[in-house]
Amino acid sequence: MTELGPVAWPPAPIRTERLVLRESQARDRATFVELFASPEVGTYIGGSPSREEVERTAPEVPGRRPGYFVVELDGEMIGVVTFDRRDPQDPKHIGPGAGDVWLGYLFLPRTWGHGYATEACAAALDWFAGALPGEPVVLATQTANDRSLRLVAKLGFVEVERFEAYGAEQWFGVRSSTASST
Repeated sequence: MTELGPVAWPPAPIRTERLVLRESQARDRATFVELFASPEVGTYIGGSPSREEVERTAPEVPGRRPGYFVVELDGEMIGVVTFDRRDPQDPKHIGPGAGDVWLGYLFLPRTWGHGYATEACAAALDWFAGALPGEPVVLATQTANDRSLRLVAKLGFVEVERFEAYGAEQWFGVRSSTASST
């Protein structure tokens, strides 16, 4: 993955009605480990590493890079929203959208079903549209992930194609930076 481009980082925290999107901090490490080691979170993203592996490999301040927002509710991390420009030469690159900016999001299972992902992703997409006007954003999710498909429709993503990865059919869509994110 490569840098987003000429974006000042980190931006000021983004505040929504219930959430704060901010830069990662050392205090987020335990939640980061919980999130990335969660079998439920890994269900539609090709699995999750063991808790021991995440503990061993996670830096002191995980996710400290441009495009990586920690999502906070009542002062505690509940998930992440990320923007990554995928390098088409990267052997880990999957599917279409080479060189495009990809939106990613992961939330702790106990927070699912409360609209936090929609609220956080909408705020992050609004920030992105202001930071990189005119730049489209792409996203892929498993077609079996009904919650994610509902979310991307709410956010204004339009299906471009489907492809196979991680042993499952993936939905690939694009969103214009001028689309409404509500």
